[in-house]
Amino acid sequence: MRIENLSPEKRGNTLVVLNSDLVVVGGGMAGTCAAITAARNGIKVILVQDRPVLGGNGSSEVRLWILGATSHLGNNNRWSREGGVIDEILVENLYRNKEGNAIIFDTILLEKVKNEPNITLLLNTIVFDLDKKDDVNISLLKAFCSQNSTEYTLVAPLFCDASGDGIVGFKAGASFRMGAEAKNEFGEGFTPTQEYGELLGHTMYFYSKDKGQPVKYIAPSYALKDITKIPRFRNIKTGDMGCNFWWFEFGGRGDTIHDTEEIKWELWSVIYGVWNYIKNSGRFPESENLSLEWVGTIPGKRESRRFEGPYMLKQQDLVEQKHFYDAVSFGGWAIDLHPADGVFSELPGCNQYHSKGVYEIPYRCFISKDIKNLFIAGRLISASHVAFGSTRVMATSGHGGQAVGMAAAMCRKLGLNPSDFVEPSKIKILQDKLNINGQSIPGLPIDQSKNIAATATIETSSELTLSTLPFDGEWFELKTAAGQLLPLKMDVQYSFEVSVDAQIATKLDVELQISSKGFNYTPDVLLEKKIVEIKKGIQNVAILFTNTLKENQYAFLIFRSNPDVKIRCSEKRMSGIVSVFNKTNPAVNNYGKQTPPENSGFDSFEFWCPDRRPKGQNLAMKISPALNCYSIQNVVNGFTRPYIQTNSWAADWNDITPGLTLKWDETKQINSVTLFLDTDFDHPMESSQMGHPEDVIPFCIQNYRIRDENGKLLFEKTDNHQTINRWIPENGLSTKLLKFEFEHPNSNVPASIFEIYID
Repeated sequence: MRIENLSPEKRGNTLVVLNSDLVVVGGGMAGTCAAITAARNGIKVILVQDRPVLGGNGSSEVRLWILGATSHLGNNNRWSREGGVIDEILVENLYRNKEGNAIIFDTILLEKVKNEPNITLLLNTIVFDLDKKDDVNISLLKAFCSQNSTEYTLVAPLFCDASGDGIVGFKAGASFRMGAEAKNEFGEGFTPTQEYGELLGHTMYFYSKDKGQPVKYIAPSYALKDITKIPRFRNIKTGDMGCNFWWFEFGGRGDTIHDTEEIKWELWSVIYGVWNYIKNSGRFPESENLSLEWVGTIPGKRESRRFEGPYMLKQQDLVEQKHFYDAVSFGGWAIDLHPADGVFSELPGCNQYHSKGVYEIPYRCFISKDIKNLFIAGRLISASHVAFGSTRVMATSGHGGQAVGMAAAMCRKLGLNPSDFVEPSKIKILQDKLNINGQSIPGLPIDQSKNIAATATIETSSELTLSTLPFDGEWFELKTAAGQLLPLKMDVQYSFEVSVDAQIATKLDVELQISSKGFNYTPDVLLEKKIVEIKKGIQNVAILFTNTLKENQYAFLIFRSNPDVKIRCSEKRMSGIVSVFNKTNPAVNNYGKQTPPENSGFDSFEFWCPDRRPKGQNLAMKISPALNCYSIQNVVNGFTRPYIQTNSWAADWNDITPGLTLKWDETKQINSVTLFLDTDFDHPMESSQMGHPEDVIPFCIQNYRIRDENGKLLFEKTDNHQTINRWIPENGLSTKLLKFEFEHPNSNVPASIFEIYID
């Protein structure tokens, strides 16, 4: 029992002082990925999160699915899902939680952080103040946890603000912006008008559930009474919930930081008013058994402060895909701006326009130009309001957070400040460290100079030669134009033979197209067009193209729509080969072709996107000459995903014991072996609500073994589902030979691997 008598002095809270190398404020995807990356690279990290769970807008408190460059498979950014820790998290979520339960996703994030011994996690803890060492350096943060009545003093040489609203940068005095720049500042064509508004608002969601019996509903007094105040109320239907109502947005005309509580009440009014409309208007009899299962209690924020770094990303950088010497991350979501009046606006809920491919984000956008020991991450990074319309999304934020975490670890190890990494030689070190951990910075391979695997003689049991995509699949109706994306070689004339079934005698338009930029996947250059006479019935059709490519790159074999024709598909699937379709995806403003407003600064082009599995079989065909695109040398070329070529080794389908062997003339000391496997970087892996057809990606090698020169089993992995597999031999390993034995993922997918890295 504890009894305390009246104290003449006010009592103080418990005070705890914590020291670390890095304090990360904000446990959304950016902060979480930054903390994990820094901790895994050997420094002590304190992760401060003002909520009871991690994940920010991706958590069960908000329940927005995580997306980035893949954009619901609705753009031309092939194989663009963000790599590294954010990929590891999404792949793990797919494995455990393919149905998209946001509660399960919470547990996965918490587990990832708790498993890192170098991370001290403070949940329900809000940073409210700081002290500065001098005008340009932070010395400590002050925080308070409401659950344990404890005040924390957090001391570190480095800080990362990933808090969303930028409490650390703000209190430290760092330069920031809110709202849209004037058109004349950066010359951005998409700068919004005053009528459209300068800020994006907040959103809240709800979930419903069928109870199997009638459920009544009585709305609270603060629910919206007049549903017609929502101009798009006719879009409401009972089958929608959660992220389907992303357009339940409000607050863009106010202060999106200090007005958040008022904005929350307005959004609650909308949600409960909409549910009252669904349940009690009489227009939705199918809702009789539905219950309101869950309503968000905090708004999902889109925009508030953006902090200025040495460089500010702008619209032209994204659209033109500007190359930066200090690129450490990439994005690919459309530039996606919303009307400030949100759900009450007469305007469309969003205004999205895509680039022709992914864009680079430079390191200079992740550091404050003023505060020397402050990193910035997430939606706070240095970008104009227009560019922010793309960089703000969670997978992009998480990917950038990894760059911050790695840079912080290297700063501590090398005794440097964040701004020191702006120097080109330092940037190269950072870029390579990131890529070894799966970052896949566009156009930058892993440096092979330290890869022991690259010094080996490599032998393989077989190499897949792509001469035929077998004619064993479904028949696809060409009501929609279809194409096959293939890695072709320069100065080679190719011919293709396909099988078609025509209802009547007709003509088929066939095109060979490429991208004007060899690293893109937007067909905007027509190499050659053929018009093929088709007889009624099933027949094989040969198409010879005489024009050739000027450089090695992916090309599109396109079959324009003809509703009287079906084309045969193949059940075989393999790394870096995919069929694409000129379909629509209105959710991301894809209507088959992008036709932007005049002078908006965007390009016009067609969309050619894959179908989600189990759909999207490859188009069956014979290819001459055959594509030798799965060379064993690909495993040491530094690329860990398709880029200009497949960049993978694949075994022949008929090879019953696929594998490869590394041999050295001299004994090598092996400290670690890293395999980069194929978890289909095209698949968006939305984290919640949507659900997915599989829990393990069909291209991913699940079972393999590693042996030495004597055939001794050194390591065995079963039931793998992750992209990056790293084996660290106990006490190291000395050997002249490593033999890798793989199992094909399944009968229709050959064993394949992108990269082997040994140090």
